[in-house]
Amino acid sequence: MKRAVVVMGVSGAGKSTVGRVFANRIGAPFIEGDDLHPEANRRKMAGGVPLTDADRLPWLKAVAAAIRATQAPEVVVACSALRRSYRDLIRAEAVCPVIFLLLTGEAAVLGQRLRARQGHFMPATLLDSQLAQLEPPGPDEAHLTIDIGTPVEEVVERMTALLP
Repeated sequence: MKRAVVVMGVSGAGKSTVGRVFANRIGAPFIEGDDLHPEANRRKMAGGVPLTDADRLPWLKAVAAAIRATQAPEVVVACSALRRSYRDLIRAEAVCPVIFLLLTGEAAVLGQRLRARQGHFMPATLLDSQLAQLEPPGPDEAHLTIDIGTPVEEVVERMTALLP
């Protein structure tokens, strides 16, 4: 049976970078969740306006559909999945087991990463709204939490060692 590994967290946590390296390590396809945002969402975020749940719904459905469409036995996805309800939707609509890997870090480190990032639609000014929305996975959710305070390769090594 297929399994999806969703690398989650706020903007600047390194979801895309870690997800790509991890997918390559395990030989799985990688889905960049940001690529699935409707253009209206990208414009809204680029303008410094946080997304609402209504804005996120079509995007989350697209993420789940992309997981469903993948034929590989394992797929890695970068998706913020900030709230429990978002993760519930992904789990329900992906129609396969999903494990969430929450990347965490100090707000100062995240902000510094966002300010240094070039060419991305998500401005550093939205970090506080994302941190406020983040609901870490509960004990009943299949998940791991990994601190981003170490180099990407160490984060991926830890993921590889801890994933069942």
